[in-house]
Formats: sequence, C-alpha cells, structure tokens
Amino acid sequence: MLLHIRTTVLWQPASPSHIIANTPVHLYVQSSSITQVTELLNTHSFSFSVLLENTQDLIQEQTRNITTDPRSSGKTYERYHSLEDIYYLLNNTNHEHPDMTKLILIGSSFEKNPLYLLKLSGRRGPVDKAMWIDCGIHAREWISPAFCLWFIKYALTFYKESPEITTMLDKMDIYILPVLNPDGYKYTWTTYPESEPEVQAVTKFLRAHKNSIKLYFSMHSYSQMLLFPYSYTHEQIPNHSELYHLVQEASIKIRRHYKNLYSYGSGAKTIYLAPGGSDDWAYDQGILYSFTFELQDRGRYGFLLPPNLISSACNEALAGVKTIVMRVLEKLQ
Repeated sequence: MLLHIRTTVLWQPASPSHIIANTPVHLYVQSSSITQVTELLNTHSFSFSVLLENTQDLIQEQTRNITTDPRSSGKTYERYHSLEDIYYLLNNTNHEHPDMTKLILIGSSFEKNPLYLLKLSGRRGPVDKAMWIDCGIHAREWISPAFCLWFIKYALTFYKESPEITTMLDKMDIYILPVLNPDGYKYTWTTYPESEPEVQAVTKFLRAHKNSIKLYFSMHSYSQMLLFPYSYTHEQIPNHSELYHLVQEASIKIRRHYKNLYSYGSGAKTIYLAPGGSDDWAYDQGILYSFTFELQDRGRYGFLLPPNLISSACNEALAGVKTIVMRVLEKLQ
C-alpha cells in the first residue's frame, strides 16, 4: 500500500516479499508524501519513528566534493567520488605502483563505461592463489566503492609494514573491482540494475580464474552483517561450520577494536531467503570461501552514510577481511 506511493522507496528489506511481521522496515519518503504516509501508518496503527528528517542535506554532503580534483585533498579516501574520479584514482595508482599493480579492462557496461579491475601483487614471483573483492554492485551503496578504494590505498601503503597485508600480498594476488555497476553508480539514486554486459564480464573472468581464486568478497551496505552462502536456500553448505567460525571471529575482532556490532551467519538464516546472491554463485563455482559484507550502518543513515563515517566503516570491513583471509591462508598452506 505504502509502496504504491510513487515518492516512497523501500530501503530495508530489499524487496516487499521479504517483509516479515514485527520486524523493522525502512522507507525513504519524499517531503511531498510525508503527510500521506504518516496518515496511512496511523490509520493502520503502525508504530514508526523518523530517523532522518532532511535527507537532502546528507545527499548534498555526499556530493559536495564530487567535482573536485581528487588530487587536491589530503583526505581523498574519506569522501565519495564520481565514477570519473574513481577511474582517475585507479589509473593514477597503477602509474605510481607499476611493480605491484596491473589495471585490467575486463569489459564494459551497457552504456560503454569501462569495467576496470585492479590486480594487487607483492614484490615476488608468480603465485597460485588469489582473492577477489567487488564493490558497487548496487548503485546507491556508495560506501561500497569507497571501501574498495580504501583497501587499495591501505594495501599499497602498508605493504612491508603490516604483517597481515604483507602476508596477503606475498602469498596471493588480489583482484579488486571498485565499481561493478558503473551505469547505475553514474546515475545514482535511480534503480538502475547491473546489466547483462557487466555480469557477463565478471562471470567470465571468475570462471577463467576459479582454480586460483580461493576467496571471494562482495561488499554492500547497509546493516552491518558478515554473510556466507547460501542465501537462496536454507540448505547448509558442506563447510558451513568452517565459514560460520570465520565470520564469527571477524565479528568479534571488529567488536573488540571498533565497538561496533556485526551480525553473522548464512544469508538465508541471518536475513531471509533471497535468490541471486553473488556469493552463492561464486561458491557454486568452487570458490569455497565466499562472503558478502554489509557495511555500516544499521539504519540511522542507511544508504546516506555521511563522509565522516567512511573511515570507520572501511576500517571495520578491513579488519573483517584481514581476519578471514589470514585464517584461510593458514588452512591452505
């Protein structure tokens, strides 16, 4: 009923079919419909509260520096970037670190935006293991591409300084796709889906490298969850217990260092049954350590996470990724 109002958008859960009685639902309501929506809620005796009264201020804060040259700020990775800025940062990173990076064009989108993949490697010879991180599948999840950029900067900055990142880069290649859905990201705040060319390019690359890729991470927002397959069925995967303990340890690490709570478990049991999860697909391709991370927050800001929370959100996700990867590397020795 509420969703029939054109200016009302469901934020959580992802689909009306996933709404469960006595659980919270997050709606984005334009100012022109507030009276109509509140009257409907009151008429049907729904309890509700307003989390954000003026979302326009947050949107303006997110895009305030969107046309700024990314070279002009010392806090490049603590703000959101346009698609063009992200491409610039990837090319610049590849130029500055030719011994550790390789920029790979794996395809293009429906609107011919390039799909750039950055390969990170330690200063060593070839290895037979790799991991994958993709971001920006869903256009409105701006914190997701921000994390991929954050991870790249962190890895290159702390290689040979951080024991964890050094081990990761010395023992495997890391493939990072900062924006899987460039068309949607470019036209953010629409419901532009990832189109067939993007999906084909990614699946082709993963299939071609599935023997070496041992870990798969897909970064999303929001709700602060560390998930693993399956999401489309309640059936447990053969190594369910192993992955459960990995995300449990990662959640504990985040809680200990950043005082923030992340739920964890299989997608179907932690959230709801949902087909189409990329970690489910990756797992069924033989990548047995496949995960989906839902980054900050739990609903206070939702998809409008302010730029001043980018660093905390990315550091939490980074802690989770490092914890899982280090454990998996121990298992693969």
